[in-house]
Amino acid sequence: MKIQDLPFRKAATLSALVIGAFFAVVAVAFAAKHSADKYLVYVGTYTGPKSKGIYGLHFDPATGRLEQIGLVGEVESPSFLTLNPAQNHLYAISEISGKTNGFVSSFALDKKSGMLKFLNKVSTGGTVSCHLVVDKTNSMLLVANYGSGSVASFRVKPDGTLSESTAFDQHSGSSVDQRRQRGPHAHAVVLSADNHFVFVPELGLDEIFSYRIDPAQGTFTANDPPTVKLKPGSGPRHFAFHPNNKYAYSINELGSSVTAFTYDATKGRLQELQTISTLPERFNGVNNSAEIQLDKAGHFVYASNRGNDSITVFSVDSKKGTLTKVQVVSTEGKTPRNFSLDPTGQYLLAANQDSDTIVVFKVDKASGRLTPSGQTLSVPSPVCIQFVPAA
Repeated sequence: MKIQDLPFRKAATLSALVIGAFFAVVAVAFAAKHSADKYLVYVGTYTGPKSKGIYGLHFDPATGRLEQIGLVGEVESPSFLTLNPAQNHLYAISEISGKTNGFVSSFALDKKSGMLKFLNKVSTGGTVSCHLVVDKTNSMLLVANYGSGSVASFRVKPDGTLSESTAFDQHSGSSVDQRRQRGPHAHAVVLSADNHFVFVPELGLDEIFSYRIDPAQGTFTANDPPTVKLKPGSGPRHFAFHPNNKYAYSINELGSSVTAFTYDATKGRLQELQTISTLPERFNGVNNSAEIQLDKAGHFVYASNRGNDSITVFSVDSKKGTLTKVQVVSTEGKTPRNFSLDPTGQYLLAANQDSDTIVVFKVDKASGRLTPSGQTLSVPSPVCIQFVPAA
């Protein structure tokens, strides 16, 4: 080492320290800004004496606090809500009992006030419509019709309005439960990460359908093979992919269970790995499982139980995709039809349909376990929760 190199090395070290300090400040500022982000929460409901449509809330992930906005969009029984990729339009399914077809309503949303502006509505072409999704190019919207057991698609226009139906598939058949499975009951439409496939859990047939989608045309066609079969009487309801795109999970309403699959993303094919109960060992009552979600890291699966009125937490084996039960926690209300993890992953909001409450839980990111935060908010007949970044 030469003597004359030392001042240079000291200067270089000092520069490195300054640069390091600068980036540390930037990181802290970014983290502070991120933690300060607030969200609008849209709540779908069943309308009646208490509810008139879609309700809005403010959510602050820095504190976990929810605050009421009130009724933001009046529409009949908006039992499931979805957003376009830009999150400036909201779409609501209207789940109407009986033989009358359901419909989808489109709204423009104001990220400052949270209010919704009605744009248009179209018939779903099926009865007891229950679920919908917008593809990732914002070109098409797909709907599952539970009552009649069918799937329909629609074009999404540049102004957010919907066209009439562009494609339709009617399921047929039955399964072993004579009360719930006398005919087909499509229960959800879930897109693959690459936007090439849509998967449809068929509660009435104990199958999960797979379709290839063509967003440019707004159409879909049966995949090869078109379905994967589950254990008779399972009643698959909702469906979720693991973030690594190697695994997928079905919550089975009638079987009160979760089925884990390996997933071949190139072919859109599922292969069953495991089926595990969502219930505690000593529960012997009537239960219908409802919602399923994974955390963003893919470490945990969350599943809700109506009857046991709880959320079950499973840990995910990252190498195998299989599940291990971690916790079954009461939702502190009746009939948790839906729940949602907030975008930061720090909280879970549980919608208790029959007690008219949304209960906030803290999420332990290391263990996945849920702890009630102590906050319960009154919302009439809540059945769906969607987060949107507030302006």
